Amino acid sequence: MTRSGKEYLESLRDGRVIWLDGERVGDITTHPAFRNSVRSISELYDLARERPELTADLAGTQIHKAHQIPRTKEELKAKGRAFKIWSEATFGFFGRSPDYMASAIAGFATVPDVFRREFDGSRNIVEHWRRMATNDLYQAHTLVNPQIDRTKPPSELEEDDLCLRVVQERADGIVVRGAKMIGTAAAFADEMLVGVTQRMAPSEADYAVSFSVPVATPGIQFVSRTSYEGRATSIFDYPLSSRFDENDALVTFDNVFVPWERVFTYRDPLACHEQFWQTPAFVSFVHHGAIRLWTKLEFLAGIAILIARANNTYDLPPVKMQIGKLMAWVNTAKAVAVAIEEGAEPVPGADAVAPNREMSCAQLAIGPDLYPKVLAEIKLLAGGGLIQLPASFRDFRNPEVARLLGKYVRSPGHDAESRTKLLKLAWDALGSEFAGRHDQYERFYHGSPHVYLPTLVREGDPETYAALARRCLDGYSLEDPI
Repeated sequence: MTRSGKEYLESLRDGRVIWLDGERVGDITTHPAFRNSVRSISELYDLARERPELTADLAGTQIHKAHQIPRTKEELKAKGRAFKIWSEATFGFFGRSPDYMASAIAGFATVPDVFRREFDGSRNIVEHWRRMATNDLYQAHTLVNPQIDRTKPPSELEEDDLCLRVVQERADGIVVRGAKMIGTAAAFADEMLVGVTQRMAPSEADYAVSFSVPVATPGIQFVSRTSYEGRATSIFDYPLSSRFDENDALVTFDNVFVPWERVFTYRDPLACHEQFWQTPAFVSFVHHGAIRLWTKLEFLAGIAILIARANNTYDLPPVKMQIGKLMAWVNTAKAVAVAIEEGAEPVPGADAVAPNREMSCAQLAIGPDLYPKVLAEIKLLAGGGLIQLPASFRDFRNPEVARLLGKYVRSPGHDAESRTKLLKLAWDALGSEFAGRHDQYERFYHGSPHVYLPTLVREGDPETYAALARRCLDGYSLEDPI
């Protein structure tokens, strides 16, 4: 049986070290900067217990479908439907919900031979997958080195532990020190996968390691960014940021001990890279991300439709054009998500299928391109209504202010309160600090353009396209008559 929301909340009271605004956070289940967001995650766990289509059987244990290794295209599609249900529960705003990394870990375990190198982590990764799945644990990850000097490899920076590295090898494990950035939702998780995705030179072997440890492991500290939940005056004023702020943090490691059984790759730059690309792990990331983005764009298009109706402009031809454009973009995102599943490919050397690789790489480019366009179009549609909003819910509790709002902040079929409620939701999705973070986040969701666009060429089939054009060129010459 998958764990309950209550069990998840209880697991967070483990002494994890989180810093926010210069103070150490105590119990994140009650702290005003985190409590609503972790409650939203707990509701996902409860939803999994209520909806049978969210679970699958693993050797007699019910696990969340995200942990499942899909053996057929139909199982992959069922996994996608489970992603959709959880995405709709958070309106697409939890990019790193528990099912995200769960699917990637299943991808690692699909081809454990990739981890069988000079250091053999193959058994470790399979046991880790099984433990995470059967205990329904929340796996986060942090893979990005701090942006200190991107012109130099980690070993050439002014201090050798600015990026996470192995500093000691022991009979029972390793000791690591340094930092990783963009630990999204890591402060809310049970465990954290630590690694690297970029190719590194053999000289960077000390930095080429991947492992998973509990987030409360001694020596691990989180330095949280601003809590949008903590800044929210009320759910009415900030309905998204007050409940779905997944948080991002700098993660530091001060001589953290990692047992050998938790290490997956060790001092092996090639293995660190190939664990994502020679297994279905990375395309599993993208499968989840594609469905979540599709859901998020549906939600944003829905906001646009409600605003147009509230403004009594929905039936105007120019507005219908704007709505049509948004719906076209939504269906583009949907088509990519569907194609990723319909093009499911067999995994070499395994009795399993994986999301389509070329369509997954296409999604890397399509998502960051569509998201800012959708935001810009809805802002044009909403106009000044997004700016001229009451400061907070307290205005409606003052009879004099409420009287003024009731007279001047309304539209056909919408009184002042319902209209303000709608536009507050729109602003939190489009223009608040929370919204700004999501705009930036979606642009770099699976990496930078200089990384993912060449990936599409590498992992795609450019020769087929070139051959089609070449066939046309070869079909005529200077001597051919008109």
